[in-house]
Amino acid sequence: MATAAEKLSALKSAVAGLNEISENEKNGFISLVGRYLSGEAQHVEWSKIQTPTDEVVVPYDTLAPTPEGSSEVKNLLDKLVVLKLNGGLGTTMGCTGPKSVIEVRDGLTFLDLIVIQIENLNSKYGSNVPLLLMNSFNTHDDTQKIVEKYQNSNIEIHTFNQSQYPRLVVEDFLPLPSKGHTDKDGWYPPGHGDVFPSLLNSGKLDALLSQGKEYVFVANSDNLGAIVDLKILNHLIQNKNEYCMEVTPKTLADVKGGTLISYEGRVQLLEIAQVPDEHVNEFKSIEKFKIFNTNNLWVNLNAVKRLVEADALKMEIIPNPKEVDGIKVLQLETAAGAAIRFFDKAIGINVPRSRFLPVKATSDLLLVQSDLYTLEDGFVIRNKARENPENPSIELGPEFKKVSNFLGRFKSIPSIVELDSLKVAGDVWFGAGVILKGKVSIVSKPGVKLEVPDGVTIVDKEINGPEDL
Repeated sequence: MATAAEKLSALKSAVAGLNEISENEKNGFISLVGRYLSGEAQHVEWSKIQTPTDEVVVPYDTLAPTPEGSSEVKNLLDKLVVLKLNGGLGTTMGCTGPKSVIEVRDGLTFLDLIVIQIENLNSKYGSNVPLLLMNSFNTHDDTQKIVEKYQNSNIEIHTFNQSQYPRLVVEDFLPLPSKGHTDKDGWYPPGHGDVFPSLLNSGKLDALLSQGKEYVFVANSDNLGAIVDLKILNHLIQNKNEYCMEVTPKTLADVKGGTLISYEGRVQLLEIAQVPDEHVNEFKSIEKFKIFNTNNLWVNLNAVKRLVEADALKMEIIPNPKEVDGIKVLQLETAAGAAIRFFDKAIGINVPRSRFLPVKATSDLLLVQSDLYTLEDGFVIRNKARENPENPSIELGPEFKKVSNFLGRFKSIPSIVELDSLKVAGDVWFGAGVILKGKVSIVSKPGVKLEVPDGVTIVDKEINGPEDL
């Protein structure tokens, strides 16, 4: 068996011959693999974990109000950049191309809504908040075409690519592209922890700093709740916090989400992968770990430059095993939230749940397209008529998994303001103006087409065939 040092040495020579990527990418990749091979400890000592105080995870309602005057607000906004993580494809929802171009509501895509929100801010305050999109090599070309439609808007849109790393063949730890797999399958984007080096390597970071920008608000492009919040920005500037992670109270749906802990005097992210097996159930409980990471992050740009140039961001490595044409490969990734422990005066802010509204599947799309939400100025706003603070739980069968199939099966999205839970499976079709309340299950028997007629109201009911309607 080759030693770690021998593996790394062989890898270095193989990577040197890959012409598709830059020197920065080669160095970043070798450094990541070197850390992985050295087996640096990923586990935390359970007994040292402390629950963060309110100074570390600040309750949102204790933040000072935003300054009133529009010139003060403009001053705040002129220090801000919004960055959306746009590397993901819509494949899980049956779409080709970037996920951010899936239509969310009223014919508008994720990206349309983001642009409308920032346009409104810039118009209202005369500010210049630019939008940055971090693409992967998977989404870059499509995104370049898509952003052309915004060229007349009052918002500067910049795109840059995150790193492109070669997949590692598990058997001998050599890069897949050096074995003839030079197509897209040979490569991967190394997770959103790569946002910090890629900002610097792309030249965007220095350009933003030279314009007087101080903070970047980073969020997933599919989180409809991740909108610019002046109270948070103001708090960070006043308190000179270099990093802030928005967390929100855990529900049973979020038990696997990373959480913030105090550990050896610093705040850090604890992910389920770092938890020793015997403590996993404790990690998932909502009694001990009450909050989870929304992946809405606010980071000081000067601090990013300082830490990336010093190569100080050694985030926990997430090994992601895959298979390409029967070959077992490994991709090593990092997450941006894990960088929190390297920044000075890093904090969490415990924000309302409304700031976390991700659309990961068509069941989420059903929520945001329904009467549970309205759209104002590009913001998705929850219907006040809904008394339960939690959203209904929705489980849709495989027939609804792809966006095109999902849209085809609803003449219109049902009213769900008074719905607690919905389960739909089988060959089910919805008419227009349907109202669902309480706990509803509509599961058609195999081979039976079940049509829910127009205008029907279903309350607390299990439906398995037309006779139940």
